[in-house]
Amino acid sequence: MAGCLVLLFLGFLSISGNADVSIDCGASETYRDENSLVWIGDDGFFKNSESAVVRSTTTVSHVMSTLRVFTSLKKNCYTIRADKGSLLLVRASFFYGNYDKESSPPSFHMLLDGNYWSTVKTTLDEPGIYEVMYVVKSDTISICLAQTQPNQLPFISALEFRKLDSTMYAIVDPNYALYVRATVAYGANSTVRFPDDVYDRVWDPARIFSGRVPVTSDAKLIDVATAPDNPPRKVLQNAITTSSGSLTLFSNFPYQDVLVYMNLYFSEVTALDTTQKRSFNLYIDNIKESGPIIPPYGEAKEIIVSFTASANTSISLVSTNDSTLPPLINAVEIFHVSDRLNDGTDSKDVEGLGELQNSFSVLQEIWSGDPCLPSAYTWDRISCSNDVIPRVTALDLSSLDLSGPLPDFSSMDALVTIDLHNNSLSGPIPNFLGALASLEDLNLANNSFSGPIPPSISSNKKLKLV
Repeated sequence: MAGCLVLLFLGFLSISGNADVSIDCGASETYRDENSLVWIGDDGFFKNSESAVVRSTTTVSHVMSTLRVFTSLKKNCYTIRADKGSLLLVRASFFYGNYDKESSPPSFHMLLDGNYWSTVKTTLDEPGIYEVMYVVKSDTISICLAQTQPNQLPFISALEFRKLDSTMYAIVDPNYALYVRATVAYGANSTVRFPDDVYDRVWDPARIFSGRVPVTSDAKLIDVATAPDNPPRKVLQNAITTSSGSLTLFSNFPYQDVLVYMNLYFSEVTALDTTQKRSFNLYIDNIKESGPIIPPYGEAKEIIVSFTASANTSISLVSTNDSTLPPLINAVEIFHVSDRLNDGTDSKDVEGLGELQNSFSVLQEIWSGDPCLPSAYTWDRISCSNDVIPRVTALDLSSLDLSGPLPDFSSMDALVTIDLHNNSLSGPIPNFLGALASLEDLNLANNSFSGPIPPSISSNKKLKLV
């Protein structure tokens, strides 16, 4: 996993090249952990926040011992530069740990690039981890936290970004995200992650229920090249089987119907002789969903399925009639498929608002994430249309103590109203303001502009100038 150079400044974080990023929220130092992952602190990244230390007696990793709590604004975002079209794994971790001595763990919304991701429901002493895989639609990604209830301040303990190979998880349309439901290494004694998994997926060991038998492979080397989603060799070194002809798998789905995408990984644990055969089928709700699965020895076999699941869904591996050995499984990944991801606010408006942020630092403090989406969390001081790709229709930057010349935000050509009054803006009034085709109201009062009013404004009969 590559190291990274990270530049911190208000409301924005930039990484060089294709490096992965691990942010220890609430921390100030940079350090390398027991897995050889380099973590950076986010002190100084936000003004509208506080760092805190947990007060729990529960033993947690170093990264979970601090957190960043957001005390104001509608939404607060971590924004990371990324390669458009790249496939990323994003992992957000939350550990309340009674940091505020209130014994009142909050709940709040988490947003992904202007899309609703999840309602984060924290507990007093249990970490919560949320993961998503998706294809980046622009050159940045934003993970935002939004307060939804009075006195329940959003916080975060850790945020991780991992770049995946572009050929992985290719069966899913890039307009949809994969919310990680479970990543399980059957038969493993401990969690598997980086450096054993170069992509730092976190494979949890499965609980061994009655009737499940853990087994270990005696293969000296397991070739994973035959599995398109690149499982780590370590999760194929162990498996579970059963003493019967049927092995029941994960069934903990929500009550409402969800679209599920599932990767199952198989590798035979020993070389079979001519009298032995391991062959089984995958059943979902007692309907056969695969042909005979015969795990290869010293190699990996991946089965990919998608289906609609609910709380009553059952998944099982059932031996075929000619099998002499029971079914086994080494690992599984289970995802919920998101609703279609939106394309965000129109790029012309994003460009113009970026120019304003570059010129006026106060806007870097109050604006982050997608300007218009989700609609419940539109930036303060703007209004947006209801289009599928929304446009910014109103801009109110009055009384913000702005000074200096106005930058060129002429790309924001859907603006109907601009209010800049009661600032200390100087220099000539930009000609582009009068050329904005939709503009009807322009308030420039109580500023320090110099020179004449441009003809594009004075001769614009539909434009009201104050």
